[in-house]
Amino acid sequence: MTIVRVLVAEDQPAVREGLVLLVGLLPDIEVVGQAGDGLAAIEETARLQPDVVLMDLDLPRCDGATATRRIVADLPGTRVVVLTTYADSESIVRALDAGAVGYVTKAANGDEIGRAIHAAAAGQTVMDLAVQRTLLAAARRPAAPPEHGLTAREVEVLKQIAAGRGNREIARELLVSEATVKTHVNRIFAKTGCGTRAQAVRYAHEHGYAD
Repeated sequence: MTIVRVLVAEDQPAVREGLVLLVGLLPDIEVVGQAGDGLAAIEETARLQPDVVLMDLDLPRCDGATATRRIVADLPGTRVVVLTTYADSESIVRALDAGAVGYVTKAANGDEIGRAIHAAAAGQTVMDLAVQRTLLAAARRPAAPPEHGLTAREVEVLKQIAAGRGNREIARELLVSEATVKTHVNRIFAKTGCGTRAQAVRYAHEHGYAD
């Protein structure tokens, strides 16, 4: 079997190093590079031209969906498989719309990740069972318009802001880097028109995002 060359994009160093080790031990797969944020993922993919990018969605500087869109547009021969903690329908649809051919949650084991990588390299679409169930459930319920276009993750961060938590506390709570939290906060401010955290807290209370 042809060796599949993989780049791992994940912002948390410990998680990224673990993934590099895990994926590197899988049969017929070689990890050729890694990236800690979305822009680095785009740059390293252009430089190394891997067969598959294993992409987290929650990345600083440039989110995973945007990075996926750029990579697919610039390097159509490179496939993107999303590996993330999120299995909500909005995150899944954003990733697939951006051009990802696979979507796997971090609950997957090594064999499942390996199958997703090989399937993607062969041009096939692969989603784990939890993701398939989420999409089926979403298809059965009426869609509700998002408030100011906030993503599910941005809503989570907004709720944390409303609870009075700082960026470092939010990062620990949501298991992401502080840089990723800052990126989400900036997007929340831009979408809602808030200029300060105090205004964001008020917005959260007015729109039902505060517990």
